Amino acid sequence: MSSAHAPTRTIGELGAADFTRLLRSDGVGVRLGPFDVRLKSDVAAIDAPLFRLYRDYSWLEGERVFNIHLALTRPLSLRPRVRLLIDGRAPHADLPAGQALAVLEWGLNLAIALRSHSWLMLHSAAVERGGRAMLFPAWPGAGKTTLCVGLAHRGWRLFSDEFGLIRRGTCEAVPLPRPMPLKNASIDVIRGFAPEAELGPTIPNTRKGTIAHVKPPAASVRAAHVPARVRWIVFPQWLAGAPIELTEIARAEAFMTLATNAFNYEMLGEEAFAAVGDLVASARCFRLRYSNLEEAVTLLNELADSDDARH
Repeated sequence: MSSAHAPTRTIGELGAADFTRLLRSDGVGVRLGPFDVRLKSDVAAIDAPLFRLYRDYSWLEGERVFNIHLALTRPLSLRPRVRLLIDGRAPHADLPAGQALAVLEWGLNLAIALRSHSWLMLHSAAVERGGRAMLFPAWPGAGKTTLCVGLAHRGWRLFSDEFGLIRRGTCEAVPLPRPMPLKNASIDVIRGFAPEAELGPTIPNTRKGTIAHVKPPAASVRAAHVPARVRWIVFPQWLAGAPIELTEIARAEAFMTLATNAFNYEMLGEEAFAAVGDLVASARCFRLRYSNLEEAVTLLNELADSDDARH
């Protein structure tokens, strides 16, 4: 876990030239939510987009213990390739060099998913408003990242589009704001919905289709040390042309669905059983079917407004 939140310079204050110099040499220390990460890369094509996407994060100077060491290298190959290294070891085969930024982000996800067992780790987007968190547990294709980006640009604080980190023994979600990978048609949806959103380069032909990363709002990055109690659990499903529908569901149904959207439920065993039970007992649980992002964001804001009025 990261050290105390002493004042630090940001990556932006480090400057683009020094950022690149450190990427090539000792690495750049970055605080990502509760994790201290060291990034290294000799892939010049990602220097500028990586600096833009990460410029609001704290730069960790000097010697320290890092939770994750991540590196991208250019191996000798007949075709341009990149190799991901986690703590010096390659977790999978080399991938096309044009996908380097996506490979780096996937590598961070992989390292977090394999190692973060200090928390109940849900496969879930998460946002916060008024000190209360909303989770969107779902597997790929359900539209959770698109919802997360939409709400993060309509007054909600971004926690994560990928990980619902729940502090063990509590119903608190821990923020992990990171660049959010939009896929395929969602890229143009967000460009129309939130023109102010800052997107990284478009990366075609990945195993997930075309990807573009959305820079997390600076305010969310600055507040990444502030957790929030889970108030709403919403299981989303994007379906083309479907009318919007938000349905409150029974806790037993919510329990089973939430447990199947946890990375480490089996590993934590009885503790995870209790944690999921506490979450669904203390939160309101819903299924959301939607096809139009504006309608979905409006409806979820209305849900939060109605709860605010009651409390």
